[in-house]
Amino acid sequence: MTIHDMQPEFSVVIPAYNEEKLLPRALERIDIAKNAYHLGTDAVEVIVADNASTDTTASIARDAGARVATFDNRRIASARNGVAAIARGRILVFVDADTTVHPETFNAIHAAMATGNYVGGATGWEFERTSAGLAATRFVVGTVVTGLLRIDGGAVFCTREAFDAVGGYNEEKEIAEDVEFFRAVRAFGKRKGLRMLRGTPEARAVVCTRKFDKHGDWHMFYMAWWPITQRRSMKRIVEEYWYTREE
Repeated sequence: MTIHDMQPEFSVVIPAYNEEKLLPRALERIDIAKNAYHLGTDAVEVIVADNASTDTTASIARDAGARVATFDNRRIASARNGVAAIARGRILVFVDADTTVHPETFNAIHAAMATGNYVGGATGWEFERTSAGLAATRFVVGTVVTGLLRIDGGAVFCTREAFDAVGGYNEEKEIAEDVEFFRAVRAFGKRKGLRMLRGTPEARAVVCTRKFDKHGDWHMFYMAWWPITQRRSMKRIVEEYWYTREE
């Protein structure tokens, strides 16, 4: 058996729809983290879920050495689940195409999981730039909301066993499927006496601010009024905000 036949320690799952602009950066940072991983680059496989892209997302991923799987159902949850089904890693890591991981990501996750105390978790995150509006959003979302719900973001990970046990991400949800998933894995782990890691200060992921660049740095605080002020249904707003790639 060669090293290429061995089960990878990590499978990185990246859902992507028309991400030709930002996907190269995300894959480059993952390669840096792979090269820094003490078990070697072959211990990490990267799979891009091409979610019916109409641009060069798929070819960019292949040229970067990633596996590519295409899914026509335009739901992030479906794309994640579809790739997870073919992933070979012992630990699944979910990263958005506009998010960049820290060079020590895999070492940090490995160290946490090696303690035997965790079923999964998240690395935590920070914005790629700063402003008063982003700082306020980071405090509310990254401290208050995540604290109350006991969740986190960035690079989210869990064991294959946990993913299968909770049935993956809820494909009926258009948004907040990641919140439901994190809490489901946490509940599964609790039954086994395991915890969810909430944040790794030494390996936080960096989140793209393109939504804030487009809608303003304070827009998260008044989105609830959009159906009235923009005279659009919440369903249409959700579809355009999360599922349309015009940036």
